[in-house]
Amino acid sequence: MHFEILVEDQSGKKALDILVPRIIGDNHTFKVYSYKGIGRIPRNMKNTANADNRILLENLPKLLKGYGRTFHGYSKNQKDSYQAVLILVCDLDEKCLKDFRQDLFGILNSCNPKPEIYFCIAIEEGEAWFLGDLNAINNAYPKAKATILNSYENDSICGTWEKLADAVYPGGSSKLSEKGWQGIGAEKSKWAETIAPKMDIMNNNSPSFRYFRGKLMKLAGVS
Repeated sequence: MHFEILVEDQSGKKALDILVPRIIGDNHTFKVYSYKGIGRIPRNMKNTANADNRILLENLPKLLKGYGRTFHGYSKNQKDSYQAVLILVCDLDEKCLKDFRQDLFGILNSCNPKPEIYFCIAIEEGEAWFLGDLNAINNAYPKAKATILNSYENDSICGTWEKLADAVYPGGSSKLSEKGWQGIGAEKSKWAETIAPKMDIMNNNSPSFRYFRGKLMKLAGVS
């Protein structure tokens, strides 16, 4: 099985480049593609953004149609010898999960042929997957503030990156916010590089991470 994985930012790619091979094992291949933000699903599906702008949801209709044709071509030309699946990983942020999933499946249903795809939504943000493994955070940041980490409710809507920053970044989220989104993004990438290698993929308290892990393991035939 080959996994094509779309994520909304560079920090997500860094984390998944570390985590995915530990989930699917050595008998499968994968590629993670990062974008420059999540954006919004376009109202007019025929008027999608140029892929050069690298905004994930704005390009999703065009991407899914392209993957549908590509995957169909693999099956047709190679007599099912090549299996590929698409995984979309993105943050829920403040969106309604039910409505967001309906919108995503609306895009998928407009494709002919449809790619095989699974939508894996981090609730609220990708940092929720790190906060699902407090041991990994403490191993990566021995001075992390235990009272803040222990107050976190898994997959709650609470300002997840801010919660992690308050626990591990000097001066907390307010200090990190002074660096702007570029500085926040750089720090998120650092968290991915330092925390992800220490995560126990089979023991994580984030329901959305467990969903992601379960889908990959099932597709990869990993028990």
